[in-house]
Amino acid sequence: MRSPGAKWLGIFCLSLAIAGCDKISALKPTKASQAPAAVSYQAKGPLVAKVNSMPVSLEDLNQEVEAYNAVVSSDKPEAKITTRDQKVAYLRNEMVRNALLYQEALKRGLDKSPEVVKALEKTKQQLLVMDLIRQEANNVDVSSKEIEDYYNTYKDELKEPEQREIREIVVSTEQEAKDILVQLLQGADFATLAAERSKSATAKNGGDLGFIQRGTGNSQFDNVAFSDTLEVGKISNIFKGPDGYYILKLEAKRGGKQKSLSELWDDIKRGLTFLKQQKKIDDLIAKLSREQKIEIFEGDIK
Repeated sequence: MRSPGAKWLGIFCLSLAIAGCDKISALKPTKASQAPAAVSYQAKGPLVAKVNSMPVSLEDLNQEVEAYNAVVSSDKPEAKITTRDQKVAYLRNEMVRNALLYQEALKRGLDKSPEVVKALEKTKQQLLVMDLIRQEANNVDVSSKEIEDYYNTYKDELKEPEQREIREIVVSTEQEAKDILVQLLQGADFATLAAERSKSATAKNGGDLGFIQRGTGNSQFDNVAFSDTLEVGKISNIFKGPDGYYILKLEAKRGGKQKSLSELWDDIKRGLTFLKQQKKIDDLIAKLSREQKIEIFEGDIK
């Protein structure tokens, strides 16, 4: 198995890519001057509008509103469509308007232009690929044993991140650091010495870095700050860092809790399901690549 970080990185990418592929429809209205005729698109559910012979169903409206709301900035929740009146306004001002323009474009034969034909074919290709991915991704099962094995293998890496409240004193020379360490061991107050002697920007706060987690500083800093031997209320030995010589004090710890299998069950199952789906699709692509003729012409690529 790959590391959990790599596995979880794209865990929802596939589901997002295939979520909108359940329905692919074509709308072919007749001219306004002609009698209404059957169209290839069969609306599902009650109709909320009809533009000549093009039906607009409640399902169509709800899907468009949902798609619109999905792209509205989280900074402007008031822009979302949430009320019946807003839905009716969207139907009248957007969907009916677009249907009218679409029908007029067909009357003018714009759907026959090479650019539109190419774009439609490209869109059709993308929709079919996504629908194929959806079909391949279905019926993937993850067993209880697989979930348990994953948990037992990566239990330590699935802990809540531990955070530690650290104070620091940073000075330019090793001798200065030794002098301060002696004072600390004799009972001097760490925050007071940090404010008086440290050259770090944290000196004004008594050297307080607040709660940090591993990865905040360089590797040497992390190794000392998150050492198992550094206990709450204790100070570290002197070590050399990028800005000089450091002494740290551990004020408090929080987090680092080991989550139970039951707490992580659904997350692990989703992750393993995604990996199996991905492998199934990768296997299909590998099979098709072996069976089909593929030619790459790189000469004109700049």
